[in-house]
Amino acid sequence: MLELKNISFTYIDQPVIKELSCVVHQGQNISVIGESGCGKSTLLKLIYGLYDLDSGSISNNGQAILGPKFNLIPGEDYIKYLAQDFDLMPYITVEENVGKYLSNIYRDKKKARVQELLEMVEMTDYAKVKAKYLSGGQQQRVALARVLALEPEILLLDEPFSQIDSFRKNALRRNVFQYLKEKKITCIIATHDSTDALSFSDETIVMQSGKIIANDNPQNLYHHPASQYIASLFGEVNELELDGKVHLVYPHQLKLDATGPLKGIVKHSYFKGSHYLIEVGSERQSLFFENAFPIATGEAIRLQACINTL
Repeated sequence: MLELKNISFTYIDQPVIKELSCVVHQGQNISVIGESGCGKSTLLKLIYGLYDLDSGSISNNGQAILGPKFNLIPGEDYIKYLAQDFDLMPYITVEENVGKYLSNIYRDKKKARVQELLEMVEMTDYAKVKAKYLSGGQQQRVALARVLALEPEILLLDEPFSQIDSFRKNALRRNVFQYLKEKKITCIIATHDSTDALSFSDETIVMQSGKIIANDNPQNLYHHPASQYIASLFGEVNELELDGKVHLVYPHQLKLDATGPLKGIVKHSYFKGSHYLIEVGSERQSLFFENAFPIATGEAIRLQACINTL
């Protein structure tokens, strides 16, 4: 069990993490979401032991995780951290990068392990290619394979799919998170991608200004967001006053209705593949709703909120 107790951290004169506490159980996949600069990446570095805490403590199964003041080489052997810069060796091959930390005593086992990981990240065709010749997305896939090579107890991922093309990203995420579950590897992922937070997480932590403002399973966070900030991390959201109460309403919860209470003028129709996202100018704000077909700019419409599906 990974436990963070009232941790605080200041970078130069700027407080970055403020009295933050949480518990992560073995084998859980935890996503950490929030706006840029909220402290997500710093939190991962603190858990790994790259920085010294101002106050508080971090421990795993009762064993303290300490920073560079206490360790000549920062970091813990049973924790692997994938940073956004990948940290690959540019002049050695893909397979050499993936197998860098694997023992050479049993070469057949090492070769098989590297092959298994390259298949997972779909990089077998590039095994003999030097890392410097890879694209950013390819380097990210190799770096992901490398941190998994020794099957860490805890895996820390900082935007691990950010540079990977969409058609490959979905399959890769399914493969990686299924593998982590099978191996009971605890994973904490800092991400801006709501798919990571909603589809693959056991719990989602929401951060703002260095603090945890929400911590729940992704279904509850999505359906019952406590603030517009939280709801906006999952996409567009409308803040509406209905029946004397303020409601946070997602675009799919607004429907065309000739007798609906919400009136506006269509400003734009954005094609989203399976539907159109319609932007409507109302008296106080722009509203967004999903529709099966585009609507002409300038057309007056009325909408009904289906908030019973929240």
